[in-house]
Amino acid sequence: MTGIPAPHAPAPQTVPAAAGTFGALAAAAHGGPCVAVTTLAALIGVALDLDPGRLVVVTAAVLAGQLTIGWGNDLLDARRDAEVGRTDKPIATGALPRGLVQRCLVVAALACVVLSLAAGWRSGVVHLVLLVGMGHAYNLGLKATALSWLPYAVAFGSLPAVVSLAGDGHPLPAWWLVGAGAALGVGAHLLNTLPDLADDARTGVRGLPHRMGERASRVAAATVLLTASALAALGPASVGALTWTALGVVAVLAVLAAVGRGRWPFRAAIVIALVDVALLVAGAR
Repeated sequence: MTGIPAPHAPAPQTVPAAAGTFGALAAAAHGGPCVAVTTLAALIGVALDLDPGRLVVVTAAVLAGQLTIGWGNDLLDARRDAEVGRTDKPIATGALPRGLVQRCLVVAALACVVLSLAAGWRSGVVHLVLLVGMGHAYNLGLKATALSWLPYAVAFGSLPAVVSLAGDGHPLPAWWLVGAGAALGVGAHLLNTLPDLADDARTGVRGLPHRMGERASRVAAATVLLTASALAALGPASVGALTWTALGVVAVLAVLAAVGRGRWPFRAAIVIALVDVALLVAGAR
């Protein structure tokens, strides 16, 4: 590939030695987002009064699927991560053998298929195609196109359906729940990409945030997260004083995210996303 600076020498391993292989595997699986999505699925399941057994199965299926997406991403990006000197990527630094990650990915993929279908074929198909499938579509190339936002919108928007379809009667989720999830997903994509814009540009990745630029992406993230807040807050039949208060806080944070300086816009957007999750779960009840 042309136009890429000469590769940096791999930096020293930054995964703590005490963490060992498990810690390195967690880092390669994008542990934070993986746990966040899995927790969101579990919380939605609790809010929808999912049977405890089904709740465990669905949560485990989502966890397995997220592991495959995280490991698949770092396996595909290992060369790029090494070129830009990413010391937080254990595969790129050589701290984690590729073969081990590949084997773990296969085991997680098999578990994902079995657990997804065990939750019911409706839930399983939605999970495997619209959530896990779109995650891998992003990894395999959509992230470098103007449609980089689409896998996040589809995946997060389908998450409530993965949970609700596993319940008795297999009900579809409310439209506003799907819309709020999709908007939250797009906001998550924009926020997740912002810290890596320069590194991505050096290795030829130009998703929607790269084409929009840092400032415009920050404003867009605040806008879609505010939209998610409005859908999650106003979609349910009853809207209380606490909900209106949350919306007011989100509106102030959205302004800060759009016009603030330094790290404050990013922090404000993160807080909006957290409020969105709380509203989403509360509204699902």
